Parts: sequence; C-alpha cells; structure tokens
Amino acid sequence: MDENGLSKVIIGAAIEVHRFLGPGLLENVYRQCLAQELGLLGIRVAQEVPISASYKGADVDLAYRLDMLVADRVVVELKVVEQLQKIHEAQLLSYLRLSGKRLGLLINFNVTQLRGGIRRVVNGL
Repeated sequence: MDENGLSKVIIGAAIEVHRFLGPGLLENVYRQCLAQELGLLGIRVAQEVPISASYKGADVDLAYRLDMLVADRVVVELKVVEQLQKIHEAQLLSYLRLSGKRLGLLINFNVTQLRGGIRRVVNGL
C-alpha cells in the first residue's frame, strides 16, 4: 500500500477512535487507542519514535520523538488543542525532513468532527 492509501486507512482509524472516545482527552490516550485500532487492521505502528538531528556536523541524539510512525512510511503527529496552527504544520514538516519520510498527518482530536482537525503535510525531499 502506498502512502496515500495508508493515509486513508489511518484517517479512517482515527475517525473510529474519535467516534468512540470523543474530544477532550489527553493526547497519550488517543495515541494508544489509534495504535491499537491500526494494529487490529494489521498495520504496524511504532509509538514515541526517537529521531536524531544534526547541527553543523554535531549529532543531537534523541532530539525529538515522533508520536507515531505507521508502517515505517507515514508520520502521525497528534494534538489536543483548541485549533491547529501553522507552527504545528511546520513542526510536522521538520519531523518529516529529519526522519526522511515523505508524508505526515497532523490530527487534532479536540474537535467535534475529526475531519476538520486533520492536515496532510508532504515533504518534497
């Protein structure tokens, strides 16, 4: 399955989690439940994935953690905020660049309808 197909499955799973739990919980709860939902679909999920950064030749180990890496292809960054901001998209784009991944999903579970809280971010590599 390519990244676009995988992103549709991830979004469907996130909608299922949101329907079941609703808004207003902690990010950690949504992350664990989304990982479980994807696992039930037979999709591999890594949570809290450490990524390193390099600055002028110096490595910065464990600089960041990806909320989720799905099937080793799509980075998923979860939020529970009043409204997604441009800085959240910029953060995800930085994570994509550091991890060498092409597609990321930014999902805000603190909304009444989840579709309004989802952003796709593409790394042009």
